[in-house]
Amino acid sequence: MPAVGRKQLHLAAQLPGIHNVTVWSDPRSGSQIAIDSFVRLAQTAERGKFDFFFLAEGLRLREHKGHFYDLDVVGRPENLTVLSALAAVTTRLGLAATVNATFNEPYEVARRLATLDHLSDGRAAWNVVTSFDAFTGENFRRGGFLTEAERYTRAAEFLRTARELWDSWADDDVRADAGSGEFVRPGAGVFARHGRHFDIAGRFSTPRGPQGHPVVIQAGESDAGREFAASDADVIFSKYNRLDEARAFYRDVKGRLARHGRSPDELKIIPTATAVVADTDEEAAAYADEITRAQVGPQTAIAHLEAVWGRDLSGYDPDGPLPAVDPEPDSLVLKGHSVFRKGREETARRWRKLAEERGLSIRELMIEVSGGQTFVGSPRTVADAIDRFVQSDGADGFVFVPHLTPGGLDDLVDRVVPLLQEKGVFREEYAGTTLRDHLGLRRPPRAGRAGTSPRETIETRETRETS
Repeated sequence: MPAVGRKQLHLAAQLPGIHNVTVWSDPRSGSQIAIDSFVRLAQTAERGKFDFFFLAEGLRLREHKGHFYDLDVVGRPENLTVLSALAAVTTRLGLAATVNATFNEPYEVARRLATLDHLSDGRAAWNVVTSFDAFTGENFRRGGFLTEAERYTRAAEFLRTARELWDSWADDDVRADAGSGEFVRPGAGVFARHGRHFDIAGRFSTPRGPQGHPVVIQAGESDAGREFAASDADVIFSKYNRLDEARAFYRDVKGRLARHGRSPDELKIIPTATAVVADTDEEAAAYADEITRAQVGPQTAIAHLEAVWGRDLSGYDPDGPLPAVDPEPDSLVLKGHSVFRKGREETARRWRKLAEERGLSIRELMIEVSGGQTFVGSPRTVADAIDRFVQSDGADGFVFVPHLTPGGLDDLVDRVVPLLQEKGVFREEYAGTTLRDHLGLRRPPRAGRAGTSPRETIETRETRETS
């Protein structure tokens, strides 16, 4: 039973996909493209009663000094196609995908997400992201067609438009007809959007899904990103898994909700996290160190330093000191990796100071700044730490990123989740059927009034938002 007066945890899982998380050298490491890998990881998450399974998106393979960055994953399947396949082999697990709002169009994204929501009986979620660079835009013949400030303007209108498309159908617009099976009411799906970024009108092809709208996730940490999440998102991903930083982020974002007419429970804050579990704390600490050193190997250490320094450092010893040369802030040697994009001069100063104070080599520094593993210890130690973090308002839960595919969730699900259930802070069975049920979110009512055309509704809303 749920513990009285204590927050209930929300747990999710992510297939690693990118970054240096995956330990390819481990003999248990498998494919990140084969359907069997996706199926096993998703079914493990569902066995653990997780809220959802998440796939990030890559619209272009990263490049390092003009070549494929083969220390990363080379090859990225399309998310919604994979999740549609997973809808057939899971029954309750939410299915979340990143879909870019800069290089896609509202009609096609809204249609694909509504389709997934129908296929899964109400388990679809959309992580709304934007892209900043001409490097990704080259794949779409657009280049850097938006300034960075314009990204969120387009994303906000993109999301509004998608919701208008979903709401262009009433829940009872499809009626059963005893003679021919079904028929559609004449006004169903009619829409019009005349805005700054989108000027479209027509008829949306897909009826309103079981959730009304798929769950909306956002991952921005800038002020604009936090405000976008507070006004429009159901879940926000966070990079903060140090309790002091996480609590500050939690207070800030939750504190923005009231001015958008929302309560704190209407937005779940879920940082990414890792877990290393062993029989004892000492064994787990040794294993965590082994994992981290495998994740930040010599080549990765040099590549990440080059990303900040903006120059070729391949002649330097990863076990030696930082280079004496200064960074070239206007040079970009690792393309498509947002982690190393901003504040590179300040990052270099901070790293050099840390390395000098502690006598760290290049690789030791990269291990230090990569953050290591989030939760390390015996099953009891990890369960207590996860619970303490959430009860302290550092988060509402976590999305766990395993270092192995496809078996990386097994220890967490089999050894830690039962202890969280024993504490009464995590479900023993799914109480509902949709992702909104799992997250404790209401099904949004359909926008608009009876007798009001979609265009009139949209124009009224646009006037209110810009006044």
